[in-house]
Amino acid sequence: MSRIRSLPSDLVNQIAAGEVIERPASVVKELVENSLDAGARRIDIDIEQGGAGLIRIRDDGSGIVADDLPLAISAHATSKIASFDDLERVGTLGFRGEALPSIASVSRFALISRRIGAESAWRIEVDGGKPRTQSPAQLPVGTQVDVRDLFYNLPARRKFMRAERTEFGHIDELVKSIALARNTVEFRLSHNGKPVRMLKVAQDADEGARRVVDVLGDEFLGQSLRVDHAAAGLRLHGWVGLPTASRSQADQQYFHVNGRLVRDRLVAHAVRQAYADVLYHGRHSAFVLFLELDPALVDVNVHPAKHEVRFREGRLVHDFLYRTLNDALGGARAGARRIDAVADMGGVVQGAFASGAPSSGAFAMFRQSGLGLGVREPLADYAALLGSSRSLPASLGGGDAGRAGVGNDPQATDIPPLGFALAQLHGIYVLAENANGMVLVDMHAAHERITYEKLKLAQDGEGIRSQMLLVPISLSLSEREATAVEEHGERFAQLGFDVARSGPQSVAVRRIPVLLDGADVPQLVRDVIADLAVHGESRRVEESTNELLGTMACHGSVRANRRLTVPEMNALLREMEATERSGQCNHGRPTWVQLAIPELDRLFLRGR
Repeated sequence: MSRIRSLPSDLVNQIAAGEVIERPASVVKELVENSLDAGARRIDIDIEQGGAGLIRIRDDGSGIVADDLPLAISAHATSKIASFDDLERVGTLGFRGEALPSIASVSRFALISRRIGAESAWRIEVDGGKPRTQSPAQLPVGTQVDVRDLFYNLPARRKFMRAERTEFGHIDELVKSIALARNTVEFRLSHNGKPVRMLKVAQDADEGARRVVDVLGDEFLGQSLRVDHAAAGLRLHGWVGLPTASRSQADQQYFHVNGRLVRDRLVAHAVRQAYADVLYHGRHSAFVLFLELDPALVDVNVHPAKHEVRFREGRLVHDFLYRTLNDALGGARAGARRIDAVADMGGVVQGAFASGAPSSGAFAMFRQSGLGLGVREPLADYAALLGSSRSLPASLGGGDAGRAGVGNDPQATDIPPLGFALAQLHGIYVLAENANGMVLVDMHAAHERITYEKLKLAQDGEGIRSQMLLVPISLSLSEREATAVEEHGERFAQLGFDVARSGPQSVAVRRIPVLLDGADVPQLVRDVIADLAVHGESRRVEESTNELLGTMACHGSVRANRRLTVPEMNALLREMEATERSGQCNHGRPTWVQLAIPELDRLFLRGR
């Protein structure tokens, strides 16, 4: 039997540091969080050699008393946790008190700080975990931390550091994510003596949106929806990108819980479900979201680097996130004017559907013979849609009178958001004129979304019809999964299934939804069980049903090269304006684009 030996204290500190300090960006994260907890309003971050040479963090926070400097570099001495109640209600970014000693044990470390009213600052140095004597120093009120030669005493860890550019890229991304959540703090980032970012303090909501523009660029805010919803003690606010602004990578996804950037599977699952109906396969959404809730309802002490959290009411949070985002995306109808979070950004951000100068020109229109498109409805229906107090525009019936008002009367109130149809291009696109300029519509994609939403509404109206199987399907599961079937039997019934436990590790499926006849029922049931066990909810049946309805809508929609009359094209535009998610087809492709008059003027160099 081998002897049990105690490890040297410096080696213990280095091992503990390895769990907290993964790379230079981890050092920056811990130090910046300490500065924020100290009430800093400005944080300067100087990096050399991607963080391997130097990481210097300066702030204007409350500072540290000179006598407490040795204590600050002692393990857990600065912990905010004094009782179990404190651990259950963590309200600060840092709380364990292990960041500074961990960093000091794997670097050449210096801590300089000055309290308000102190005659001078004081400095203490630590080399590989071994502190030296204190000495006076010069520094304004606040704290400065210098971290040199990171991992110099851990060759194995230093060997696995990435290239300088890669490591600094991680630091830059970290600073951006923290700056999004703390727009009342000024951040300055430099690399090898060159300024990289300077993010000024946001005094109000307008400047808060400016911070988003500075971090993510002009296009993000112009192609996103503002979200702000509260219910059941939860509040979600921020910006969620339109499906048409999806990305090939998940590089613009920022989710903060009580000001802390986190990566959580429950959150990721809720967001994916909210976008399921409007996003390409393999594409990723973009969002900057902030969830606020009682600190007692979230556990932030589940990961050494505090990247992950656990919600005590996971199902409640999941449903709240899904419904909020799903409603926001569902309300984005084609042609709807998006309400910007910024009233005046000085021309930096242009809303995707912001109103512009009305068209002053007239487009030529060719006549077409009627072909009886299925979207055509009685004109009285469209009169009701536009408001019973107003007369139906003549252009809805193909005349020129109503259309003429689009360009001649900028203040006309009877111009629908997508305007009035003018012509059909190559049997694929509908050309229309609205108050902003020109609109192009992909008629197949638009009609496919309209048909799909109607099928879903019809399905929801009659509920999920199910049918009894002649021969029950027997499934072999783990004992845990079989128990989950018993616990969620009522939910299975709501989904149209009759699933009952038939043995310790088996269940029998006796009834399935009618629409799923012919589907892979065993695999579907297993997927539903897995979702219920992990998230407490499952939309597998709904997704499978929607996939079938989407196929039906695709085959039942108007095809390319189908010639439409002007009344039929106008009917399609009015249906788009009244249909949820009509900005994208079932596969996530855009159904329409707006070319405003200023854009058309630039094409022809007008006004130059």
